[in-house]
Amino acid sequence: MQSKSLAGRLPEPPSPIADDGDETRFCGTCAFSSACIAAGYDKPELAELQCLVEHVGPFRAGEHIFRTGDPFRAIFAVRAGTVKTRMVDKEGREQVLGFYLPGEVIGLNAIYPEHFPCDAVALDTAYFCRFSFPAMSALASRIPAVQQHLFRMLSKELGTASLLAGDHSADERVAAFLMDLAGRYAVRGFSATRFHLSMSRGDIANYLRLAAETVSRVLSRFRSQRLIEIEGRELELLNPKKLREIGQALLPE
Repeated sequence: MQSKSLAGRLPEPPSPIADDGDETRFCGTCAFSSACIAAGYDKPELAELQCLVEHVGPFRAGEHIFRTGDPFRAIFAVRAGTVKTRMVDKEGREQVLGFYLPGEVIGLNAIYPEHFPCDAVALDTAYFCRFSFPAMSALASRIPAVQQHLFRMLSKELGTASLLAGDHSADERVAAFLMDLAGRYAVRGFSATRFHLSMSRGDIANYLRLAAETVSRVLSRFRSQRLIEIEGRELELLNPKKLREIGQALLPE
């Protein structure tokens, strides 16, 4: 078997996949464990509250987790893989709304209309915890920390949308995107400097409201400046401090 450290090759980063936990321990990327543990609840106590969680998947790349207009009955926490949300207009033009990593939740924007307002599409093989929303609402009413966690996740999505609507340069947008991904992986215990980009250049460009050629040029420039190393979709951040400085206008304090 050939080594992955041959000249010019980036080593492949560990795959961010959740374990299943056990009877007393939350799985590694549980979207709600931190809130529950902080409130003093462990896994057996949550079982007694009858918070029904269903493991679903696999969904292969390109498959839908839900579609625009589907009735809203559950939210989905990503256990493994990456997901994009998108809207498609009457002319078939796609607008990418966001990307979701292990430990993050999709479907929160359907709470009010009670129908999903967008599609969720797997970018690679993905698995989920499906939370019945009535059961989750009952849990939130008993554990304020869970309710606050839901509110924080909703607030973060709204904040991201408003930032992307601002007047920012391509360099700022791409740098902020890379640093945002790095931070989200780090929070979940994965590498903050080496990771796989599950999304295509076209999807990144669409999300950042840029042309795909512009994103490619910015990545090439960052590479020539020794800010990143990139091969295909394998990315290494060589100078995170400088990238953060470039994208600071779009990043939280």
